[in-house]
Amino acid sequence: MTRPTTTRPAAAIPAQPGPRDVTDAAPATPGGDMAATGSTDGASVIPGAGPSGPRHGERATVRLRDTGEEEPPRYAPEWLQLREPADAAARSYDLLDPLRIRLANLPGRAGGGLVVHDIGCGTGSMGRWLAPRLDGTQHWVLHDRDPYLLHFAAVASPRSAADGSHVTVETRRGDVARLTSDALAGASLVTASALLDVLTREEVGVLAAACAGAGCPALLTLSVAGRVELTEPHPLDAEITEAFNAHQRRGGLLGPDAVTAAAEAFTEHGATVRLNPSPWRLGPEEGALTEQWLRGWVGAAVEERPELAERAGAYLAERLEACAAGTLRVVVHHTDLLALCHPVDGGA
Repeated sequence: MTRPTTTRPAAAIPAQPGPRDVTDAAPATPGGDMAATGSTDGASVIPGAGPSGPRHGERATVRLRDTGEEEPPRYAPEWLQLREPADAAARSYDLLDPLRIRLANLPGRAGGGLVVHDIGCGTGSMGRWLAPRLDGTQHWVLHDRDPYLLHFAAVASPRSAADGSHVTVETRRGDVARLTSDALAGASLVTASALLDVLTREEVGVLAAACAGAGCPALLTLSVAGRVELTEPHPLDAEITEAFNAHQRRGGLLGPDAVTAAAEAFTEHGATVRLNPSPWRLGPEEGALTEQWLRGWVGAAVEERPELAERAGAYLAERLEACAAGTLRVVVHHTDLLALCHPVDGGA
């Protein structure tokens, strides 16, 4: 028997904005419109963790193409909150020093603050991780298609930078396809988390071109690498991984090929690109996250290859039993990318 999934409730995020100069923060609707999806054993999966992925052209939290239609959000705040500690522990600290050096030498930076655009911000975990690690006054522009998540991101944004300087925030309902260099005029940095792998090659090219045209660096974290390690190894691990990776590539999305494609795109625009591993390392303390991830991972594999269903069901039961017993260890490999685009005004 598996232990029940536990998550931090949405109420853990403040209900009202504090003194952070929040603009255009949409009010939250408790509960939202999100229903849990199913896994191979019939149990519910928090939206965002499960196999019910976005249709072609839609990311869970940021609209990629203007279809003229409104769709319910596909990522529950509970999922984003559940994964936030693992995301924070995984992101590469080694990329921060070269980023700080570039930011300190941007044209016009002397005495001025930073303007950071966070694409597909979700509940704002990237800002909570990065803003307190950068010096100086910061203004964060949070882009997302979901006003419910934008509200969470705005009210839970950090108040202070690493040196105690003020951090402010505004929110925008975002469309990656319209992210041009003009939209990024004045930007010091573009950042995103778990975004690249749900873009097409064309959309990654648009993102790289916009950053290069604006002359701002980009820190793009936690893109899936297509590799998973589970203890103890199981004969079905490779098949599940292969099927999941194929699911990630549906509709022309890049999935585990995203970082390579992004590195090529930024390099073509003259940027210096650095890559660092950023794996989730999940043990007994992350049991709730591991359970949801397992259900979603196996569920997506079965959605891609239905003939796996019977064997995958037994596999999932065995893995969930080990998770509940505290004996399962999982490494989910990701990659962080830092692209140092040439400043448009000829700075360092």
